[in-house]
Amino acid sequence: MGANMSGGVTDMEGVVKPRLGDIPESCVALVLMYMDPPEICKLARLNRAFRGASSADFIWESKLPLNYRFIIEKVFQETKMVDNLGKREIYARLCKPNSFDGGTKKVTPKLEKERDLDFAHLK
Repeated sequence: MGANMSGGVTDMEGVVKPRLGDIPESCVALVLMYMDPPEICKLARLNRAFRGASSADFIWESKLPLNYRFIIEKVFQETKMVDNLGKREIYARLCKPNSFDGGTKKVTPKLEKERDLDFAHLK
């Protein structure tokens, strides 16, 4: 987007007013970083810039527990999963109930209000 307006709306006097979509994605991402996951998911529905910003790894990494790599290794028994998935996808998978130890045990990490999260529209 840069310094130029990407479209904007012209008022009666011919002045171009910026729109919500004119905010650079990097700025949106910095704001989203300070929000809770349900709020991030809701704002991602606004427009393309918000949806793109909501997938930034640094936003979701700050929401993951410090030992999320260990949890993934134990629950999913995969070490490469962390390298192959984005942080948002890791967060979403950890919010779901997961079976491990041959299906004999189940864990549902309490990361946030997972029942309020809707990741489906972000793909």
